Amino acid sequence: MPKPDGFTFNTSDLSVEEMYKLMIGSVVPRPIAWVSSKSKEGVLNLAPFSFFTVASRNPPTLMISIGPGVDEREGGVKDTLRNIREVGEYVINMVSEPLGEAMLRSAASVEPEFNEFELAGVTPQPCGLVGVPAVLEAPIAFELKLDRIIPVGEDHIILGTVVRAQIDAAAYAGNYKVAIDEWKPLASLAGDFA
Repeated sequence: MPKPDGFTFNTSDLSVEEMYKLMIGSVVPRPIAWVSSKSKEGVLNLAPFSFFTVASRNPPTLMISIGPGVDEREGGVKDTLRNIREVGEYVINMVSEPLGEAMLRSAASVEPEFNEFELAGVTPQPCGLVGVPAVLEAPIAFELKLDRIIPVGEDHIILGTVVRAQIDAAAYAGNYKVAIDEWKPLASLAGDFA
């Protein structure tokens, strides 16, 4: 039964873009996974994704969804997806409010040979259990090993097992809790941030 004082949309009547706008405007706020990865040739990549959440407590698993890029429609794949697929390790850095501008710079579409840590103006920090660096300036970073990649339509769901968590002292509240007010997480709204 349709809503009496509203709108009802059948997915089959909408374009992909129209349904996408309805979903991203409704499923808010979405946390931002600032994913650092490395190509098999050793080139560093850094890119934000707002289709991101916890997928499992045991084993500790985080999920990101990577959609098609402009080049993917022409047969290519986003650098992050290719790197994770080939190397099997990556880091999800959490974006704090002060890192918003750097995160936006890293979202630019650049050639795969370009180091996006440099573009964003952030520092690669070596990790302990994966061969991919974290963002030194990020208050929280999760080191992950690839569990699986699941194609869903044009997108790819990536499940990664957390092998190590790094948390700045100022962002840690003790007893395995984080101090949200101290690290000021940035979240994605429909074309804006919260």
